[in-house]
Amino acid sequence: MKVIIVGGVAGGASAAARIRRLDETADITVYEKSGYISYANCGLPYFIGDVIKDPDALTLQTPESFWSRFRVVMKVHHEVVSIQPDTKTVRIRNLESGEEFTDSYDKLILSPGARPMKPDLPGISSGKIFTLRTVEDTFRLKDYLREQSPRSAVIAGGGFIGVELAENLKEAGLKVTVVEMMKQLMTPFDPEMAAFIHAEMRKQGISLELGSAIEGFEETETGIRVLLRGKESIEADLAVLAVGVVPDTALAQQAGLRQGIKGSIVVNDRMETSVPDIYAVGDAVQGKHFVTGQDSLIALAGPANKQGRIAADNICGLDSRYRGSQGSSVLKIFDLTAAATGLNENSALRAGIAADKVILSPMSHAGYYPGGKVMTIKVVFEKDTFRLLGAQIIGYEGVDKRIDVLATAIRAEMKATELKDLDLSYAPPYSSAKDPVNMAGFMIDNLANGTLKQWFVEQDADLPRDGSVILLDTRTPKEYGRGHAEGFVNIPVDELRERLGEIETGKPVYVMCQSGLRSYIACRILAGYGFECYNFAGGYRFYDAVRNDRALIEASLPCGADQ
Repeated sequence: MKVIIVGGVAGGASAAARIRRLDETADITVYEKSGYISYANCGLPYFIGDVIKDPDALTLQTPESFWSRFRVVMKVHHEVVSIQPDTKTVRIRNLESGEEFTDSYDKLILSPGARPMKPDLPGISSGKIFTLRTVEDTFRLKDYLREQSPRSAVIAGGGFIGVELAENLKEAGLKVTVVEMMKQLMTPFDPEMAAFIHAEMRKQGISLELGSAIEGFEETETGIRVLLRGKESIEADLAVLAVGVVPDTALAQQAGLRQGIKGSIVVNDRMETSVPDIYAVGDAVQGKHFVTGQDSLIALAGPANKQGRIAADNICGLDSRYRGSQGSSVLKIFDLTAAATGLNENSALRAGIAADKVILSPMSHAGYYPGGKVMTIKVVFEKDTFRLLGAQIIGYEGVDKRIDVLATAIRAEMKATELKDLDLSYAPPYSSAKDPVNMAGFMIDNLANGTLKQWFVEQDADLPRDGSVILLDTRTPKEYGRGHAEGFVNIPVDELRERLGEIETGKPVYVMCQSGLRSYIACRILAGYGFECYNFAGGYRFYDAVRNDRALIEASLPCGADQ
């Protein structure tokens, strides 16, 4: 059996190694148009910031090491320029010599990945504008930093690469501005959760231009001018485009393969394309979202590697199926860790799912053990059925552990109420006897049985301040004095029973505390005396962070922008 693989990074390299493990006699050739195979794309920003110092560490394998271990022929600087499905041949160009030749296959795997989006804007071809997708891109930017000693940079785009690169350029000593057309960074997170990401980046000295559109670029004698719609331009020594990626599928289109979202390659759950004996994997393919079942594009390394293995299994006679992606991800932002899995609230609503949520702010480990830090957790689930849909966590310690528990629970198709039953490890340095994931389950169970009713930050503007409802802050007077929501009166929870006479009967009570725990206890007390009570989701710490972030964003929007 002769197998040709187009693309030798995540999916392609995984497929090649798996085929060899299953079939020692297969003839396997990989054509890769860049100069590197099996490289750590996710590590590229950290090479820019000198966290990873050795350039060889970026490449997990070389053509020589791949041949030595797997007897797979890796041809770098070779681009497949056309596919002839009827003759089962491909046309290849040697990018170093310009020579073209034809090769044949029994099975073909396409793993071309995605390419950076490069919008058609004036000045976009400037040599002072960079992208960061390949090892060559990284070396080009690194050489520029070393040779030109720039002092400032503008990053266009606030996704994974944009945020990671902002941190690493800042650590390299540059003044950094991130420009993002959306009103938030990191769209896997709902806006109120992204507020914590924004706060950390501002704290570290990074300027954020959110809700700002770039109209073009102009080279200056000393650098680049970034033109913004309705706002003053930004002067910098360099700019980086990180506005997203699109499937690199021109080859597949030429071959007549069925196309999907953004020109992606449509595959079935065996990674087979619409043309017999041609498979496709990785960032170029359209897959199913595990939670919604809808077609989606999820450009992450984990799915690409799994898909490469599945394609290889099926080529070698096994029956492997890809059940879909749920977009599990984790991101370092200076001292902060942000992680997400499944659907956020906005994406659930766009998918037509009636979603509910809980927001909590537990400690990373037992409060009596030194060093614990607060994390913010948002768990999204389907109303009525309590199907677990997704989760987002932002904090400093233990974030990755909890998001992986929640990702596993989603994959196991657990109900959100069942999170309370998970038997999770506990020792004071690592967790609490009631782990934060269990706590989320307790809250959702309380919603299910009617013990808890909530109100949310997005309802604050419409909350009556005319006396028709009771607004109650149950923190200590000292906490209340440092800041409180408009119109809320202060009765500490431990004084509530003795001061019930101060709360007018017959009116609903909206309660807030620092994290949501004391206000929940207050609601249970009030419910015991016949009051209808709603607990604020997330607590005042959450409320304050979200409100401050929104005020900063709205104040910086271009004149006339939709606010």
